[in-house]
Amino acid sequence: MTAKSNRGEFILYSDEVKELFVSVVNEAKKKHKCHLKQYSVMTNHIHLLVQPGKDTNLSVMMQWILGVFALRLNKRFGRNGHVWYDRFKSKIITSFRQLVNTFNYISENPVKAGMCKNAADYYWGGLYELKKGRYRLMDPPDEWVKLII
Repeated sequence: MTAKSNRGEFILYSDEVKELFVSVVNEAKKKHKCHLKQYSVMTNHIHLLVQPGKDTNLSVMMQWILGVFALRLNKRFGRNGHVWYDRFKSKIITSFRQLVNTFNYISENPVKAGMCKNAADYYWGGLYELKKGRYRLMDPPDEWVKLII
């Protein structure tokens, strides 16, 4: 799923703000019992590849993530108003090929944006965690992920 910042602003410009977002997602993972398979926190949008738990309502979870992040960001920086452009966008993944393509798209997003040369070097992306074997936001990978990275 993807969520874009309001007016294309670079709201996720600093490591401090990105860390705030990561902490909110970590809280949501526990609260809503989901598994994060891949992610990328960019400067003006985010990508999450989420496998919801059995009783998890994805819309409720994303509303919580985006809302809590907006409240905390506004409070921390003395801002007010909208943070996110619109409702998040998501697609149900129905095939293994689509899963791999989505995983790769999210992985390569920082490279395409010119933020790094190698996706595995981008600290705010899941491929970095997978290559380092240290999981601060993602869950340890499924076997299929090990085959494609």
